[in-house]
Amino acid sequence: MFFLKLRMFLLVAVLFAIIYAVIVMIGAYMGISNFYFYLGISLALMFIQYLIGPKIVEWSMHVKYIKRQDNPKLFQMMEGLVMKADIPMPRIGIAEIQLPNAFAFGRTIKDGRICVTRGILSLLSDEELKAVLGHELSHLKNRDMLTITILSVIPMIMYRIAWHFLFFGRRRDERGGSTALIGLAAFLFYFITNLLVLYASRIREYFADRGSVELGNQPSTLASSLYKLAYGAARTNKESLKEVEGLKAFFVNDPSRALNEVRELSQLDLDRSGTIDAGELDILRNKEVRLSLGDRLLEALSTHPNMLKRIKQLSAYRK
Repeated sequence: MFFLKLRMFLLVAVLFAIIYAVIVMIGAYMGISNFYFYLGISLALMFIQYLIGPKIVEWSMHVKYIKRQDNPKLFQMMEGLVMKADIPMPRIGIAEIQLPNAFAFGRTIKDGRICVTRGILSLLSDEELKAVLGHELSHLKNRDMLTITILSVIPMIMYRIAWHFLFFGRRRDERGGSTALIGLAAFLFYFITNLLVLYASRIREYFADRGSVELGNQPSTLASSLYKLAYGAARTNKESLKEVEGLKAFFVNDPSRALNEVRELSQLDLDRSGTIDAGELDILRNKEVRLSLGDRLLEALSTHPNMLKRIKQLSAYRK
């Protein structure tokens, strides 16, 4: 856990060091007035996203908030987890889609919302569903949604700087070479910072997995739920997957990688039970996970960790 926190701290430091370097570069070559203009636009867009983001998620995912009488079991699970997490009770909703998954969102920890899809309710056992809810509740407890929102504005700033200096700055400034250099550097920084933000997104999934275990859920139970969610997503039609493509970063796992994940995780299911039990998780703990170059590249461009690596990490939490 310490090393995960250290990675996140270093990552935030690197991202803000990059944006500081760009500020210095612009100040040295061109002056910084235009930069502040685009910084203001980017911050304004982030603030608008902060204000209306929850509504966009609700509309896109067809979320309907429920009361205790609508699903007493779900409320009872959440109340037990909230008591252990010592955070305010989030609003609970059901997304009327068949893709099995769950997600958390909200502006602050007091504004937290945790939703499950209609598809997950018929797929997971009670203990598996509780493990997934613990994962989502940990996102709220860790306040990582706000962190990702703040970090995500940095690539946005880099992109707007690159666009300005590559396509507009050269027309208005005689030092065309200088503006082009700044634009190309900003575009390179845009690519790098975008990869770093994706990396931060993957780290927060590890945090949430650990958080679910700390709330009393067994690592093998969460591993089984991830296996079942991948299997359920692999059986979902492509049109349904396209509908949630832009929101997959919110999910417990990445539905677009489900087929590959099922192939990977089926190797762990030695008794072909459709679950990953404690014994199978112990076997994985003593094995080394090696990813191919293609898998590493795919992971680098993803919001979620490679599933085999993720469950390998879960196996380390077994006592």
